[in-house]
Amino acid sequence: MTYFATAASDRQDRDPDLVTVVIPARNEEASIASCLTSVLAQKYQNLQVIVVDGASTDGTVAVVTAIAQQDSRVELLHNPAAVIPVSLNIALAAARGPWLVRIDAHATVPNDYVGIAVEHLSSGRWGGVGGRKDGIGRTDAGRAVAAAMSSPFGVGNSTYHYGTEQRSVEHIPFGAYPVALARQMGGWDERLRVNQDFEFDYRLREAGHVLLFDPRLVIGWECRQSVRALFQQYKRYGQGKVRVAALHPASLRARHLAAPVLVASWAVAGAALLRGRPCVAATLLAPYLAGLVAATTKTAGTLDDAAARRHLPGAFVAMHAGWGIGAWAGLYRLATERVRAQLS
Repeated sequence: MTYFATAASDRQDRDPDLVTVVIPARNEEASIASCLTSVLAQKYQNLQVIVVDGASTDGTVAVVTAIAQQDSRVELLHNPAAVIPVSLNIALAAARGPWLVRIDAHATVPNDYVGIAVEHLSSGRWGGVGGRKDGIGRTDAGRAVAAAMSSPFGVGNSTYHYGTEQRSVEHIPFGAYPVALARQMGGWDERLRVNQDFEFDYRLREAGHVLLFDPRLVIGWECRQSVRALFQQYKRYGQGKVRVAALHPASLRARHLAAPVLVASWAVAGAALLRGRPCVAATLLAPYLAGLVAATTKTAGTLDDAAARRHLPGAFVAMHAGWGIGAWAGLYRLATERVRAQLS
Protein backbone atom coordinates (compact mmCIF):
# COMPACT_ATOMS: atom_id res chain seq x y z
CA MET A 1 0.00 0.00 0.00
CA THR A 2 1.29 3.49 -0.84
CA TYR A 3 0.84 6.01 1.96
CA PHE A 4 2.68 9.06 0.60
CA ALA A 5 1.94 11.43 -2.25
CA THR A 6 3.93 10.23 -5.26
CA ALA A 7 3.67 13.33 -7.41
CA ALA A 8 7.29 14.28 -6.76
CA SER A 9 8.75 10.77 -6.84
CA ASP A 10 9.83 11.03 -10.48
CA ARG A 11 11.75 14.29 -10.11
CA GLN A 12 14.54 14.88 -12.58
CA ASP A 13 16.43 17.49 -10.54
CA ARG A 14 18.15 15.12 -8.13
CA ASP A 15 21.73 15.63 -7.02
CA PRO A 16 23.41 12.20 -6.68
CA ASP A 17 25.45 13.44 -3.69
CA LEU A 18 22.63 15.28 -1.93
CA VAL A 19 21.37 14.07 1.44
CA THR A 20 17.85 14.98 2.50
CA VAL A 21 17.59 15.49 6.25
CA VAL A 22 14.00 15.24 7.45
CA ILE A 23 12.86 16.85 10.70
CA PRO A 24 9.18 16.49 11.67
CA ALA A 25 8.33 19.21 14.18
CA ARG A 26 5.36 20.28 16.23
CA ASN A 27 5.63 22.87 19.01
CA GLU A 28 9.41 22.56 19.18
CA GLU A 29 10.24 26.25 19.63
CA ALA A 30 12.58 25.49 22.52
CA SER A 31 14.66 22.87 20.74
CA ILE A 32 14.42 23.25 16.95
CA ALA A 33 17.21 25.85 16.73
CA SER A 34 19.76 23.62 18.47
CA CYS A 35 18.64 20.69 16.33
CA LEU A 36 19.12 22.66 13.10
CA THR A 37 22.44 24.05 14.32
CA SER A 38 23.79 20.53 14.77
CA VAL A 39 22.50 19.49 11.33
CA LEU A 40 23.88 22.51 9.49
CA ALA A 41 27.28 22.00 11.17
CA GLN A 42 27.74 18.57 9.54
CA LYS A 43 31.05 17.86 7.84
CA TYR A 44 28.91 16.52 5.00
CA GLN A 45 27.61 19.85 3.73
CA ASN A 46 25.58 18.90 0.63
CA LEU A 47 22.24 18.85 2.43
CA GLN A 48 18.59 19.47 1.76
CA VAL A 49 17.14 20.05 5.23
CA ILE A 50 13.35 19.70 5.26
CA VAL A 51 11.49 20.75 8.39
CA VAL A 52 7.86 19.67 8.21
CA ASP A 53 5.81 21.65 10.70
CA GLY A 54 2.83 19.79 12.09
CA ALA A 55 0.50 22.73 12.77
CA SER A 56 2.57 24.19 15.61
CA THR A 57 0.88 26.68 17.91
CA ASP A 58 4.12 28.11 19.33
CA GLY A 59 7.03 29.89 17.65
CA THR A 60 8.44 26.87 15.80
CA VAL A 61 7.64 28.22 12.33
CA ALA A 62 9.16 31.62 13.11
CA VAL A 63 12.40 30.03 14.35
CA VAL A 64 12.71 27.79 11.28
CA THR A 65 11.84 30.64 8.92
CA ALA A 66 14.56 32.82 10.41
CA ILE A 67 17.16 30.06 10.05
CA ALA A 68 16.03 29.32 6.49
CA GLN A 69 16.59 32.96 5.58
CA GLN A 70 20.20 32.59 6.69
CA ASP A 71 20.84 29.15 5.13
CA SER A 72 19.21 28.20 1.83
CA ARG A 73 19.62 24.51 2.56
CA VAL A 74 16.72 24.71 5.02
CA GLU A 75 13.20 24.29 3.64
CA LEU A 76 9.97 24.61 5.60
CA LEU A 77 6.96 22.51 4.60
CA HIS A 78 3.61 22.25 6.35
CA ASN A 79 1.46 19.36 7.52
CA PRO A 80 -1.99 20.52 8.72
CA ALA A 81 -2.80 16.94 9.76
CA ALA A 82 -0.17 17.17 12.54
CA VAL A 83 0.55 13.42 12.32
CA ILE A 84 4.20 12.31 12.17
CA PRO A 85 3.94 9.72 9.37
CA VAL A 86 2.19 12.31 7.21
CA SER A 87 5.09 14.70 7.83
CA LEU A 88 7.58 11.99 6.92
CA ASN A 89 5.76 11.23 3.69
CA ILE A 90 5.54 14.90 2.74
CA ALA A 91 9.31 15.12 3.11
CA LEU A 92 9.84 11.83 1.29
CA ALA A 93 7.91 13.15 -1.69
CA ALA A 94 9.97 16.36 -1.69
CA ALA A 95 13.37 14.69 -1.30
CA ARG A 96 15.79 15.55 -4.13
CA GLY A 97 18.71 13.33 -3.17
CA PRO A 98 19.23 9.56 -3.01
CA TRP A 99 19.58 9.41 0.79
CA LEU A 100 17.14 10.35 3.56
CA VAL A 101 18.24 10.91 7.16
CA ARG A 102 15.53 11.49 9.75
CA ILE A 103 16.40 13.50 12.85
CA ASP A 104 14.04 14.31 15.69
CA ALA A 105 13.25 17.96 16.38
CA HIS A 106 14.30 17.69 20.03
CA ALA A 107 17.57 15.95 19.25
CA THR A 108 21.07 16.93 18.26
CA VAL A 109 23.70 14.93 16.38
CA PRO A 110 27.52 15.11 16.12
CA ASN A 111 29.06 16.66 13.01
CA ASP A 112 29.99 13.32 11.44
CA TYR A 113 26.50 11.84 11.78
CA VAL A 114 25.31 12.31 8.20
CA GLY A 115 28.66 11.32 6.74
CA ILE A 116 28.73 7.99 8.61
CA ALA A 117 25.13 7.22 7.68
CA VAL A 118 25.78 7.92 3.99
CA GLU A 119 28.96 5.83 4.06
CA HIS A 120 26.94 2.84 5.24
CA LEU A 121 24.01 3.38 2.88
CA SER A 122 26.17 3.92 -0.19
CA SER A 123 27.74 0.49 0.34
CA GLY A 124 24.45 -1.02 -0.82
CA ARG A 125 24.44 -3.55 2.03
CA TRP A 126 21.86 -1.91 4.26
CA GLY A 127 18.19 -1.08 3.92
CA GLY A 128 18.50 1.37 6.80
CA VAL A 129 21.02 2.66 9.33
CA GLY A 130 20.55 4.08 12.82
CA GLY A 131 22.45 4.76 16.01
CA ARG A 132 22.23 5.06 19.77
CA LYS A 133 19.61 7.32 21.28
CA ASP A 134 21.11 8.87 24.42
CA GLY A 135 18.56 10.56 26.66
CA ILE A 136 19.27 14.08 27.92
CA GLY A 137 17.71 15.12 31.22
CA ARG A 138 17.26 18.77 32.14
CA THR A 139 15.54 18.21 35.48
CA ASP A 140 16.16 15.85 38.40
CA ALA A 141 13.41 13.56 37.14
CA GLY A 142 14.60 13.99 33.55
CA ARG A 143 18.07 12.73 34.45
CA ALA A 144 16.51 9.71 36.14
CA VAL A 145 14.35 9.09 33.07
CA ALA A 146 17.42 9.24 30.82
CA ALA A 147 19.23 6.75 33.04
CA ALA A 148 16.24 4.39 33.18
CA MET A 149 15.95 4.48 29.39
CA SER A 150 19.56 3.33 29.06
CA SER A 151 18.97 0.33 31.33
CA PRO A 152 18.08 -3.12 29.97
CA PHE A 153 15.67 -3.44 32.92
CA GLY A 154 13.84 -0.39 31.62
CA VAL A 155 13.85 -1.00 27.87
CA GLY A 156 14.57 -4.71 27.50
CA ASN A 157 16.72 -5.59 24.51
CA SER A 158 16.23 -2.32 22.62
CA THR A 159 19.81 -2.13 21.41
CA TYR A 160 19.59 1.46 20.28
CA HIS A 161 19.26 2.65 23.88
CA TYR A 162 22.55 1.23 25.12
CA GLY A 163 24.35 -0.77 22.41
CA THR A 164 28.11 -0.38 21.98
CA GLU A 165 28.86 -2.56 18.94
CA GLN A 166 27.77 -2.56 15.30
CA ARG A 167 25.17 -5.19 14.54
CA SER A 168 22.06 -5.90 12.52
CA VAL A 169 18.85 -5.11 14.42
CA GLU A 170 15.07 -5.23 14.12
CA HIS A 171 14.56 -1.50 14.53
CA ILE A 172 16.56 1.72 14.35
CA PRO A 173 15.62 5.10 15.85
CA PHE A 174 15.26 8.06 13.47
CA GLY A 175 16.65 5.93 10.68
CA ALA A 176 18.54 6.80 7.50
CA TYR A 177 17.32 5.11 4.32
CA PRO A 178 17.77 5.14 0.54
CA VAL A 179 15.04 7.43 -0.81
CA ALA A 180 14.18 5.07 -3.66
CA LEU A 181 13.73 2.19 -1.22
CA ALA A 182 11.56 4.23 1.15
CA ARG A 183 9.34 5.17 -1.79
CA GLN A 184 9.26 1.59 -3.02
CA MET A 185 8.00 0.56 0.44
CA GLY A 186 5.19 3.10 0.21
CA GLY A 187 6.54 5.41 2.90
CA TRP A 188 5.24 5.44 6.46
CA ASP A 189 1.77 4.21 7.37
CA GLU A 190 -0.32 7.31 8.01
CA ARG A 191 -2.86 5.34 10.04
CA LEU A 192 -0.34 4.99 12.88
CA ARG A 193 0.18 7.93 15.21
CA VAL A 194 2.90 6.07 17.12
CA ASN A 195 5.12 3.10 16.29
CA GLN A 196 5.06 4.02 12.61
CA ASP A 197 8.86 3.86 12.57
CA PHE A 198 8.92 0.30 13.92
CA GLU A 199 6.21 -0.73 11.44
CA PHE A 200 8.19 0.76 8.56
CA ASP A 201 11.33 -1.11 9.65
CA TYR A 202 9.33 -4.32 9.95
CA ARG A 203 8.14 -4.03 6.35
CA LEU A 204 11.69 -3.35 5.24
CA ARG A 205 12.95 -6.49 6.96
CA GLU A 206 10.07 -8.55 5.59
CA ALA A 207 11.09 -7.38 2.11
CA GLY A 208 14.56 -8.84 2.72
CA HIS A 209 16.49 -5.72 3.73
CA VAL A 210 18.86 -5.55 6.70
CA LEU A 211 19.03 -2.75 9.27
CA LEU A 212 22.35 -1.68 10.80
CA PHE A 213 22.92 -0.27 14.26
CA ASP A 214 26.13 1.76 14.55
CA PRO A 215 26.86 3.26 18.01
CA ARG A 216 29.01 5.97 16.41
CA LEU A 217 25.73 7.53 15.28
CA VAL A 218 24.95 9.17 18.60
CA ILE A 219 21.62 10.94 18.96
CA GLY A 220 21.38 13.35 21.87
CA TRP A 221 17.64 13.12 22.50
CA GLU A 222 15.80 15.24 25.04
CA CYS A 223 13.71 12.69 26.92
CA ARG A 224 10.63 13.36 29.02
CA GLN A 225 11.44 15.54 32.01
CA SER A 226 8.96 14.12 34.51
CA VAL A 227 7.89 10.64 35.56
CA ARG A 228 4.28 11.48 34.74
CA ALA A 229 5.17 12.52 31.19
CA LEU A 230 7.21 9.32 30.81
CA PHE A 231 4.19 7.26 31.88
CA GLN A 232 1.99 8.98 29.31
CA GLN A 233 4.64 8.45 26.60
CA TYR A 234 4.90 4.74 27.29
CA LYS A 235 1.14 4.41 27.52
CA ARG A 236 0.97 5.72 23.94
CA TYR A 237 3.73 3.30 22.96
CA GLY A 238 1.75 0.38 24.37
CA GLN A 239 -1.39 1.45 22.54
CA GLY A 240 0.56 1.87 19.34
CA LYS A 241 2.12 -1.59 19.64
CA VAL A 242 -1.34 -3.14 19.60
CA ARG A 243 -2.11 -1.35 16.31
CA VAL A 244 1.09 -2.57 14.73
CA ALA A 245 0.52 -6.13 16.00
CA ALA A 246 -2.97 -6.06 14.49
CA LEU A 247 -1.47 -5.11 11.11
CA HIS A 248 1.49 -7.50 11.39
CA PRO A 249 0.84 -10.30 13.91
CA ALA A 250 4.20 -11.89 13.11
CA SER A 251 5.98 -8.75 14.37
CA LEU A 252 4.92 -9.52 17.95
CA ARG A 253 7.65 -10.89 20.20
CA ALA A 254 7.47 -12.41 23.67
CA ARG A 255 9.16 -9.32 25.13
CA HIS A 256 6.29 -7.15 23.89
CA LEU A 257 3.98 -9.11 26.20
CA ALA A 258 6.10 -8.65 29.32
CA ALA A 259 4.60 -5.33 30.45
CA PRO A 260 0.94 -6.31 29.81
CA VAL A 261 1.51 -9.56 31.71
CA LEU A 262 3.18 -7.62 34.52
CA VAL A 263 0.25 -5.22 34.82
CA ALA A 264 -2.17 -8.14 34.82
CA SER A 265 -0.18 -9.76 37.65
CA TRP A 266 -0.47 -6.55 39.65
CA ALA A 267 -4.23 -6.59 39.17
CA VAL A 268 -4.38 -10.20 40.37
CA ALA A 269 -2.18 -9.32 43.34
CA GLY A 270 -4.49 -6.46 44.25
CA ALA A 271 -7.49 -8.77 44.07
CA ALA A 272 -5.68 -11.29 46.25
CA LEU A 273 -5.04 -8.65 48.91
CA LEU A 274 -8.70 -7.65 48.87
CA ARG A 275 -9.61 -11.31 49.38
CA GLY A 276 -7.25 -11.56 52.35
CA ARG A 277 -4.59 -13.64 50.59
CA PRO A 278 -1.38 -11.65 51.17
CA CYS A 279 0.88 -14.62 50.45
CA VAL A 280 -0.49 -14.88 46.93
CA ALA A 281 -0.03 -11.14 46.43
CA ALA A 282 3.53 -11.29 47.75
CA THR A 283 4.38 -14.20 45.46
CA LEU A 284 3.19 -12.21 42.44
CA LEU A 285 4.84 -8.92 43.42
CA ALA A 286 8.14 -10.10 44.88
CA PRO A 287 9.99 -10.96 41.64
CA TYR A 288 9.33 -7.54 40.10
CA LEU A 289 10.15 -5.69 43.31
CA ALA A 290 13.44 -7.59 43.59
CA GLY A 291 14.28 -6.70 40.01
CA LEU A 292 13.31 -3.09 40.60
CA VAL A 293 15.58 -2.81 43.63
CA ALA A 294 18.49 -4.42 41.81
CA ALA A 295 18.08 -2.28 38.68
CA THR A 296 17.65 0.91 40.72
CA THR A 297 20.79 0.16 42.73
CA LYS A 298 22.83 -0.55 39.62
CA THR A 299 21.52 2.38 37.58
CA ALA A 300 21.88 4.83 40.47
CA GLY A 301 25.62 4.47 40.06
CA THR A 302 25.38 6.29 36.73
CA LEU A 303 23.81 9.36 38.37
CA ASP A 304 25.85 11.92 40.28
CA ASP A 305 23.10 13.54 42.33
CA ALA A 306 20.81 12.07 44.95
CA ALA A 307 17.88 14.21 43.78
CA ALA A 308 17.84 12.39 40.45
CA ARG A 309 18.35 8.97 42.01
CA ARG A 310 15.17 9.40 44.03
CA HIS A 311 13.15 9.36 40.80
CA LEU A 312 14.66 6.15 39.42
CA PRO A 313 12.16 3.62 40.85
CA GLY A 314 9.27 5.75 39.64
CA ALA A 315 10.81 6.04 36.18
CA PHE A 316 11.13 2.27 35.83
CA VAL A 317 7.59 1.67 37.05
CA ALA A 318 6.24 4.40 34.79
CA MET A 319 7.78 2.76 31.72
CA HIS A 320 6.49 -0.71 32.54
CA ALA A 321 3.09 0.32 33.85
CA GLY A 322 2.57 2.83 31.04
CA TRP A 323 3.34 0.30 28.32
CA GLY A 324 1.28 -2.44 29.97
CA ILE A 325 -1.77 -0.28 30.67
CA GLY A 326 -1.51 1.23 27.20
CA ALA A 327 -1.42 -2.22 25.60
CA TRP A 328 -4.53 -3.36 27.48
CA ALA A 329 -6.31 -0.09 26.64
CA GLY A 330 -5.29 -0.42 23.00
CA LEU A 331 -6.50 -4.01 22.89
CA TYR A 332 -9.85 -3.00 24.38
CA ARG A 333 -10.21 -0.14 21.92
CA LEU A 334 -9.33 -2.33 18.97
CA ALA A 335 -11.78 -5.03 20.03
CA THR A 336 -14.52 -2.41 20.51
CA GLU A 337 -13.88 -0.95 17.08
CA ARG A 338 -14.10 -4.36 15.46
CA VAL A 339 -17.34 -5.24 17.23
CA ARG A 340 -18.86 -1.92 16.16
CA ALA A 341 -17.73 -2.50 12.60
CA GLN A 342 -19.40 -5.90 12.56
CA LEU A 343 -22.62 -4.50 13.97
CA SER A 344 -22.80 -1.54 11.59
